[in-house]
Amino acid sequence: MKNQKKIDIKNKKAYYLYEILETYTAGIQLLGTEIKSIREGKISFTDSYCIFLDNELWVKGLHISEYTYASHYNHEAKRQRKLLLTKKELRKLQKKIKEKGFTIIPLRIFINEKGFAKLDVGLARGKRLFDKREDLKARDNKRNLDRLNRG
Repeated sequence: MKNQKKIDIKNKKAYYLYEILETYTAGIQLLGTEIKSIREGKISFTDSYCIFLDNELWVKGLHISEYTYASHYNHEAKRQRKLLLTKKELRKLQKKIKEKGFTIIPLRIFINEKGFAKLDVGLARGKRLFDKREDLKARDNKRNLDRLNRG
């Protein structure tokens, strides 16, 4: 664990497609080969989202590639994984997503100081086309200002 590289993978597309209202840090229930693949950085957020099943929060569509050095005990790449949050947080999220237009999406995955994999999830509302254009304009303006200040 001394010379281990820092794992912090962000879901960049989520910030473009959604307006993030609240974020929560959740633990993930993983298998042994899954944490090894995460440490290698083999994760894809494409089409991943969170759902409630029996008052528990699950992430679907999170692709964690199979571990290359595993034998027949390897994991399924796109299986559902349980997220670990407090009951208070779960109740709050469940109440919010019953309202129209809200969803829960994974934002980033990282490994904390203790070596546990954590997933940041966000309560989000989908952006409309003009919101996305405004974000692009603001980013371009900021880039131009930074360029002028440096030069």
